[in-house]
Amino acid sequence: MPASASPPASAPARRRRAWRWAAGTLGALLALLVLGIVVLTYWDWNQAKPWVERKVSEATGRSFAIGGDLSAEWHWPQPLESGWQRWVPGVTVRAQQLSMGNPEGMEVAEAPAKASDGLPLLPAPPRPNADGAQGADADASAPPRDARTMGTIANASATLRLLPLLSRTLMLDTVVLEAPDIVLARKDDGGNNWTFRRPDVPAEDRTPWRLRVDQLVVREGWIGYVDGIKNLALRARIDTLAPGNPEAAQGRYGVRVALQGRYGKAPIEGHGVAGPVLTLRERTVNYPLRLQARTGSVQAQAEGVLANPAALSGMDLQVMLKGASMADLYELTGLVLPNTPPFQTRGRLIGSLAPGKAVWEYRDFDGTVGNSDLHGSLTYTSAKPRPKLQGHMVSKQLRLADLGPVLGAPSGKRPQEKGTDKRPGKVLPDAAFATDRWNAMDLDLAFSGQKIIRPESLPLENLSVRAVLDGGRLRLTPLRFGVAHGRIDSEVELDGRAKPLKATLQGSVNGLRLSALFPKVELMEKSLGRLDGGLALAGTGNSVAKLLGSSSGQARVYIRDGTFSKQMLDLAALNLGSVVVAKLFGENKEVQLRCAVADLAVQDGVARTRNVKLNTDEAIVEATGQIDLESEGLDLRIKPESLKWKFFSLRTPLYVRGTFADPQVGVEPGPLLLRAGAAVAAAVVAPAALALVPVTVPAAEDDANCATLLAGSPPAAPAGKGKSPRK
Repeated sequence: MPASASPPASAPARRRRAWRWAAGTLGALLALLVLGIVVLTYWDWNQAKPWVERKVSEATGRSFAIGGDLSAEWHWPQPLESGWQRWVPGVTVRAQQLSMGNPEGMEVAEAPAKASDGLPLLPAPPRPNADGAQGADADASAPPRDARTMGTIANASATLRLLPLLSRTLMLDTVVLEAPDIVLARKDDGGNNWTFRRPDVPAEDRTPWRLRVDQLVVREGWIGYVDGIKNLALRARIDTLAPGNPEAAQGRYGVRVALQGRYGKAPIEGHGVAGPVLTLRERTVNYPLRLQARTGSVQAQAEGVLANPAALSGMDLQVMLKGASMADLYELTGLVLPNTPPFQTRGRLIGSLAPGKAVWEYRDFDGTVGNSDLHGSLTYTSAKPRPKLQGHMVSKQLRLADLGPVLGAPSGKRPQEKGTDKRPGKVLPDAAFATDRWNAMDLDLAFSGQKIIRPESLPLENLSVRAVLDGGRLRLTPLRFGVAHGRIDSEVELDGRAKPLKATLQGSVNGLRLSALFPKVELMEKSLGRLDGGLALAGTGNSVAKLLGSSSGQARVYIRDGTFSKQMLDLAALNLGSVVVAKLFGENKEVQLRCAVADLAVQDGVARTRNVKLNTDEAIVEATGQIDLESEGLDLRIKPESLKWKFFSLRTPLYVRGTFADPQVGVEPGPLLLRAGAAVAAAVVAPAALALVPVTVPAAEDDANCATLLAGSPPAAPAGKGKSPRK
């Protein structure tokens, strides 16, 4: 062995060396820990604010500032850990008066300031009054905010674990935000303030870090959302629910929310609870929600889940809706629905929330409209150029009065409604159709009323209609009523693209038993006859009254095999007919009807008699003249031609004048009969205003008793143009 070689160290020496090395390392760690404690405790962290502000601004491309103190302190033990890790110290960092700016060129103004950058105004949160009192809906207020600021936080704290830093993980046990006021905004050109511009860093220089937050607490927070594309502006008050709070529902819900704002022109306010905020970071989550909201007369309640809210994947909610009229849903939802009595529905709302691709299904809903029940399913599809609503609805018992507002009749409960009929002495409804909304949505909706209730009469049997709204044109085809053991079939088309609205109506009446409409007459086991007929009209105007007052076309009605008398007509509340029958046939005479026909030509709102006759055993009674549908005026002459001269009254012609609301019947002076002849001549030669499907009623026209009346009937007026003066 060479003399210079050292002898191998003995085992005890190696152990002593190892202990010295371990002791030195432990001493160094303790020294570093003591130094860290000293620095963390006594160093003024405010000196680091410029460096922190600069680094955050560089990372986000936004202005960032810490206006208050910046401090740090040791946190030990760890409340969210167990075992030995509980005793590993952590650091709690606190900062006051944090603020971050919006991107360059974007400002979000609060009401009543002026909106800019294609953004609606953000509703301002309640702020202290002159005496320091807060708004009624909040126990704290947000400070005035700069329109250039994306968000501010009064106080923020975060508890950082140290060991995960070794694996490049920034793990925060608890983050507490006090009085945050953050506004997310999207302009009408699609630009937003939540997409951050990150600096370009070469791939080789990037150091991947992960961020994890275990618990987030928000106290007296405000979050706003402004969308220039949807014309939406909301602000919500958010507070984290404390463990054990009854509203938390055993951990299902994590935050309490109260919101206010508007969607389009509809003001919105509401409150509710939602799931823990941190669950939103998960890629797949069913985020629970329970909310009550109100806009105008419409109230809504929803409870269920939003699937992956960050990706707008969808929703599955139980939804209750109620309001003064279904038409009030338009401002909030864009759904074009008719005026109705007060309504309430409850059903399941499922579907996608993706912009431009949304499909919502309101499944198996039950509800009421006025005193009528309502059931069905609807599907709303967001599409271009217009969204579309499809579905079916059923009413097992439909009260006829609840259909009044749908057809334009006043409901008597909404005096502020445009077009409410206030015309004294008028009968025809004059409430305006809301055609300005018809181009906002397409519609394909089937409705069936299984039983129709009309006050003080027997029920109409049923009603069915398919409503199709396409590009501002509404078609009701077919529109069917089952009534009095008969059927009314019709097709209606309303063209809302025209100003004023254009309408066409074609319909037929088959086998309607008149006595069934009047219970008191039916109890007498008497028949007023069977009614068949047809109608074809076209007109312009924005209400039922205006459409009829401008209409042109024709109508033909037959009544066969009936019995009538003054007493029967009084029981049926047909006062005008009662007076005429009494004057023609006497007070107590029961008359057997063979056939009655009313053939009318309608032009420019004036219905003129072409062939109006009544065939009985005693006489043929003819009516001539006109009915003005615009002024609701009557100008008719009734002339009997006796088959058996038994009644003196039959020798005296009558007149019917006045209005629909106040008709008058009297004896017609002889010389004025010339006017009746002139009216008949005018009806025969007057050209029709448009070509419609000819009105024919084969079952009645082939009847032997009606043949006598039709033998001298003038031909149907040819299609053409022109106007006849009102007489």
